Amino acid sequence: MPAPRLSLPPADRARSPYTGWTRAHWEALADHLLDALVPYATPGWARYQLPGRASSSGVDSDGLEGFARSFLLASFRVAGAGGAVAPALVERYAAGLAAGTDPAGSEAWPALADRSQPMVEAASIAIGLWESRRWLWDLLADGVRERVVAWLSGFAGRHTWDNNWRLFPVVAEEFLASVGAPYRQRAIDDGLDRVEDWYVGDGWYRDGDGRNFDYYNAWALHLYPLLWSRMAGPDRDGGRGAVYRARLRRFLADYPRFFGADGAPVHQGRSLTYRYAAAAPAWLGELVGCTPLAPGQSRRLASGAVRHFTLRGAPDARGLLPLGWYGTYPPATQAYSGPASPYWASKAFLGLLLPDQHPAWTRTERPLPVEESDFRTALPAPGWLLHGTRRDGIVRLLNHGSDHQPPAPAGSPGAAGASAADEAAGPRDDPHYAKFAYATATAPETAGHTAEDRVDQHVALFTPANHRGDASTPGASRVSTPGLGAPSRRSRIHPVRCAAGVAASWHAVALAGAGPSGARVETVSAPDGPWEIRVHRVDAPAGTVVREGGYAVAADLPPVGETGPGWALARTADGLTSALVAVLHWDEDAGELVRGAHSNAYGPHSATPTLRLGAHPGGGHVLVSLVGLARDGLDPAALRATARAHVTPHSVRVWLPTGSRELPLGGPGAPAGP
Repeated sequence: MPAPRLSLPPADRARSPYTGWTRAHWEALADHLLDALVPYATPGWARYQLPGRASSSGVDSDGLEGFARSFLLASFRVAGAGGAVAPALVERYAAGLAAGTDPAGSEAWPALADRSQPMVEAASIAIGLWESRRWLWDLLADGVRERVVAWLSGFAGRHTWDNNWRLFPVVAEEFLASVGAPYRQRAIDDGLDRVEDWYVGDGWYRDGDGRNFDYYNAWALHLYPLLWSRMAGPDRDGGRGAVYRARLRRFLADYPRFFGADGAPVHQGRSLTYRYAAAAPAWLGELVGCTPLAPGQSRRLASGAVRHFTLRGAPDARGLLPLGWYGTYPPATQAYSGPASPYWASKAFLGLLLPDQHPAWTRTERPLPVEESDFRTALPAPGWLLHGTRRDGIVRLLNHGSDHQPPAPAGSPGAAGASAADEAAGPRDDPHYAKFAYATATAPETAGHTAEDRVDQHVALFTPANHRGDASTPGASRVSTPGLGAPSRRSRIHPVRCAAGVAASWHAVALAGAGPSGARVETVSAPDGPWEIRVHRVDAPAGTVVREGGYAVAADLPPVGETGPGWALARTADGLTSALVAVLHWDEDAGELVRGAHSNAYGPHSATPTLRLGAHPGGGHVLVSLVGLARDGLDPAALRATARAHVTPHSVRVWLPTGSRELPLGGPGAPAGP
């Protein structure tokens, strides 16, 4: 059977001057995605076994995932059209519900077990059944409904992971309540109460304990409580719905700043293969009536994001959403990601639940913040500083707060009493969290087997040559740079400050083979147009080598590289440029370029500019650099000739052509003196 071809309506540039997309485009894309799955359905329609690498949960769970996540999309499409869809769409999901819940059948879904992937999929099925109830649930045979209830009731007595998973039984139990089946109110209350422990203000939740901030705040931690409230209604939500709406409203006030003018969201965090799902909260705000955005801006954000991926290989020529960012790229995924995982993208289609005459569909698109002016926006809760530049439409995220690490050990506030080994040991630093900066036009290096493959947006310390030891030292990477040994890691991040013009954090460092070195890096960031002023105070033994990397740029063709005294640059064929400039205390011949192959989600060829200090003098030493990312106009050689900095015991003053900035130094536990 030939793959269906995506056929979209003509662009409507009057109503949608930025994207050209209307509701008809969304409906056409939804139909295309659903139709493309048909060849991969099992005979009873209970599973969709898509091609690709199996997840850690196995092929049976992956098949259920294909059903559940596409069913969420189908339910929005059916309900949004008032049931006026091709009858076959409803028929195949009705058949799948019957076959999947038949424990004696060959397509029976895996039962819900402790911390099992089917728990995630059960939540999607519950939401889909609730939204499409008139056209599907109400028409199912009594026996099928009883079996669906029995399968969803499998949450009873089971344990979830202690993060956003706590919300999956909440929506499943609420659906059971809505159809008059036995349900557990305690499970609903416990899940919602646990999520309260993670709310940190300004619309931000941690995804479990620790500093876990990413898009799960958008596509899970706001979404499920509000969809639960929509299911429960004001008579059953106990006032929680009003709280959740206020929080989403606050979150949405900043959220459009995460998107570039080309529609791309900032590339940060795990599960990025869900792609479109980043648009879900914009529609959710419209759906539950709590958005601060103009209706045309909600649609511009959502349409821009989905159009961005649609033009770049998602869906692919088969009509499928591949595992990756644009095309297939496994290094940007996780072990739990299976062939159907990308279909959490279905959440982006919440807007189809709005009437076709809703202002979000009919009003003229409004621009994103980066299309109106340059901006700098501080997000103190996650420890992020966003800065966007109108000229090239790029948004950059300076990361001084999200590390996806377990909570600090008991008795360790992150300063006194915490050794470098305590702080830097533990799970390996994840490139989607550990970097100093992320952007809408770049991705971190995520593949390769040497330290050189992951130099981007990292400051690495290397053990002095005469002290170099075994790279198996706790907290040290097992990869090495020729002639240097193993690079240090940025594991647990300790925020110091985050305001509109400056953000800072520190992290402890364990040097391979150096014993309890007590090394420490404090970093201060300040945006200046397409540049970031970056100050590192590095406390390390004498002779330590220090290396810093800028943004990795990637494309189909190898980026062009240039270096000069104290600077380095990498530029793609379309002009996207990453530059790094030494301002203070780097080696004069510091500028280098590191290339990667098949190591970046944005393309098979990548390059990263780097700087190096060959021998740290020992004690506290301040390094100043300029980190640039733009589509044109970066001149690192000229900036190198004019930029300068001066260090005092508690600050650094930096002079640039745009003016001077004084940046404070000295977070908690910082040593005194320059």
